Amino acid sequence: MQLNTRTWGEGDRVALLIHGIMADHRTWRRVGPALAERGYRVIAVDLRGHGASGRGEYTAELFADDLVETLPAGAELAIGHSLGGLCLSLAADRLRPARAVYSDPAWNVNSRQQGISPEIFAQFKSASRATVAALNPRWEAEDVDIELATLKLWDENSALGLAPIFSADQVPEKAVVPSLVQFADGSFLYDTSEVARLVARGFEVRTVKGAGHTIHRDDFEGFMASLEGWV
Repeated sequence: MQLNTRTWGEGDRVALLIHGIMADHRTWRRVGPALAERGYRVIAVDLRGHGASGRGEYTAELFADDLVETLPAGAELAIGHSLGGLCLSLAADRLRPARAVYSDPAWNVNSRQQGISPEIFAQFKSASRATVAALNPRWEAEDVDIELATLKLWDENSALGLAPIFSADQVPEKAVVPSLVQFADGSFLYDTSEVARLVARGFEVRTVKGAGHTIHRDDFEGFMASLEGWV
């Protein structure tokens, strides 16, 4: 599937941005322009079932195939958040970016907190402004507005189609390109015990102190600072 994309900048280097579940390219509203200022042409996708992209079957493998169909291979940088991180890891051997950043990737959805289910994600489709704001107290008001707008467009069946990732270890066997894993200090996905396994598999690991799962919205400055040497 050819995905809808948004581009910032006209630089010679290419950066790819891949959002998490329920979001779309608008989640990168600050990251895209910041990378463009650093000389990148930044391409952000809407995954299938999200934003202005098409609907269809939903599996992690299909999400990854869409990235390969839509995005240029050999980009300087690729960043994937949560589900986007999982999809990027499944496509990395084909996209072959020079550097990959996995921002709190959805490799172990139930590793720390049992009982997170696709149905719970699907029910979030009808979340109120108060709920979104309460769950994300560090977000700016514009990000709450964007989240509500993206939820309206999101096909909640995409969460149900991804049920297999909720019970499987999706951590890559190795980093196929130079790779950074960026953990949120307040992540519901990981704890410090995961770091050693990732390092042994060739990943660099950094933690953004005080940030929740959506690091780039919780602490934009911390997010960018943690990319030092990777952008």
